[in-house]
This record gives sequence, structure tokens and C-alpha cells, in this order.
Amino acid sequence: MTTVLITDDQPLQRLGFRMLLESQDDMTVVGEATNGSEAVRLTAEHHPDVTLMDIRMPGLDGIEATRRIVASGARTRVLILTTFDLDEYAYAGLRAGASGFLIKDAQPEELLSGIRAVATGDAVVAPSLTRRLLDAYVDHLPTPSTPDSPAQDPRLALLTDREREILTVIGQGWTNTEISTRLHLAESTVKTHVGRILAKTGARDRVQAVILAYDTGLVSPEK
Repeated sequence: MTTVLITDDQPLQRLGFRMLLESQDDMTVVGEATNGSEAVRLTAEHHPDVTLMDIRMPGLDGIEATRRIVASGARTRVLILTTFDLDEYAYAGLRAGASGFLIKDAQPEELLSGIRAVATGDAVVAPSLTRRLLDAYVDHLPTPSTPDSPAQDPRLALLTDREREILTVIGQGWTNTEISTRLHLAESTVKTHVGRILAKTGARDRVQAVILAYDTGLVSPEK
């Protein structure tokens, strides 16, 4: 059973999410938060598998709430929900440690599959959307954390040539199936490489690996 905390300042939005989630045999809602502060408190209290996190809320916003939840070391994974015209905030949410993001007008099946993916640690929530989001808001990207070239970045120095190649295409939005097909590798081998990349770089999950690829300059919007 996947446990979910819903965070949104709109009562009707929370009700809609609750009705959808509780219609599933494998999901249960453990609570509702109306702002970021409540989300942090209720996450610590209920330890849900996934916290659905709105971004713009009164008081503590969803980005800072996500940062605090992740910093606490909680096993809870955060799934950011954003509206179409606020996509730039989704990037900030991912940098804060969220495991994925969805647009609020996503189809119900997309939301449910996104929650299940995040809950299992896969965090592969529309990788092509991740690429488009980062490309569209490249002006909002922070200056890379080091002035060195990608080859000199200490997080990447631990990777083999193959792992660096796979991290690059992950940053470009390729799925495991696409990597397997295009690089002529077994999908199980791709998954092994991805796991090693996450472990070596300290990336929390696949979405954070995308952020790493952009931050270090390994991937740029022009590629």
C-alpha cells in the first residue's frame, strides 16, 4: 500500500486528489496539508511514501517545504505539482530534492503512475518533459557549482566513460529503454549503470541525475 500526503492550499484540489487516490486499491491518503509548514509537520508525523507538493502556497512555499523534508532525512519522496505557467518553479523544486514533477492538468492515469514511480524510487516521471522544462527555463539555471570543465568536476571524475555517456543521455531525457536500444545494451545492464551513477555522484534519484548533468555542464540545452 502506497501512503500519500496531499499538500495544496485549494480545498477542491485536495478533494479531487483524495477521491482519485482512494479509488485505488494500492493507495491510501494519510493526511492533507494546506501549506508548506503543515506538509513538513505531517510528513514527519505520518512518514508517507509520497508527499504531493503544490508550489505556491501561503506561508512556507512548496520549494522550501521540499527542501526541509529532504534535509530531514525522511524516506518520504516529494512529487511536485505545478501549473503550466509556473514551470520555472518546478526546476527549483527539483533542485530542492523533489523526486519528480507533474503538471496539475495531467491525466489521472499520469498522476497515479507518477506517484507509483516515485514511491518505488524509480522517479522516472516524464523524462522528456524534464528536458523540455530545463531547456525552456535555461535562463533560470544557476551558475554551475564549479568553474571547472565537466571532466574535472569531482562528482563526475568517479564515473567510467560508459557511465558518463549514460549520464549524458539521461540528462537529454532518454529512458532506460531508449538507452538500451540506442547504445545496444541490455536493459538490465542500463539499470545497473544508472544505479552506479547515482551511488557514485550522490544523486538522490534519476531526476536529480538530470539536474547534475545540467549543473556540471555535461549537458546543455543546445545539445
